[in-house]
Amino acid sequence: MGWLGALALLAVLGQCRGLRRPAGGSVHSSVRCYSGAELGDDAPGQLLGRSLRWARHASVQLVPHLEQLEQLERPEGPERRRRHRPPACPALSLRSGLRSEPHERSISPWRYRIDEDENRYPRKLAFAECLCSGCVDVKTGRETTSLNSVTIHQTVLVLRRKPCPRPAAPGLVSLEVDYIRVPVGCTCVLPRTVR
Repeated sequence: MGWLGALALLAVLGQCRGLRRPAGGSVHSSVRCYSGAELGDDAPGQLLGRSLRWARHASVQLVPHLEQLEQLERPEGPERRRRHRPPACPALSLRSGLRSEPHERSISPWRYRIDEDENRYPRKLAFAECLCSGCVDVKTGRETTSLNSVTIHQTVLVLRRKPCPRPAAPGLVSLEVDYIRVPVGCTCVLPRTVR
């Protein structure tokens, strides 16, 4: 990262400074309180710089697509609901793989699920889940335990809703910067050996 990148990072951190929890002393003077109407369901864009917009993160971009898939897969009526089965490690098909998405043709395949947190901005994020404990052997198309599937994480800045400190009116919330590790995919690694 060059000096321009370092300056941009410092500017962004300066914008977020007002959202951080103070280290000590009185919190009343530095915490801004919001009503539910001021914040709404969407991320409060006025609080973040243009470089921190969540729309550029794949974990946010995938959510509408995953919601559409859930609507298509949802059975008609509550009486037809299927039991949630744990994902199975799929066999690799070299012929159909050329038209598949990267997470489907990986030798460490994964699927996405929506993680929802009412007190977080963004409220919904796509989390990757590995489908295999081992990895898929390219020659046989079947799972092998000579390698292990592990999750790859990306650190994402989020905002957390917290109750405002007293003597604020009940129902008001403050926003606090948090960094979370979002699982974004899976990869194959050598297994750890027991000594």
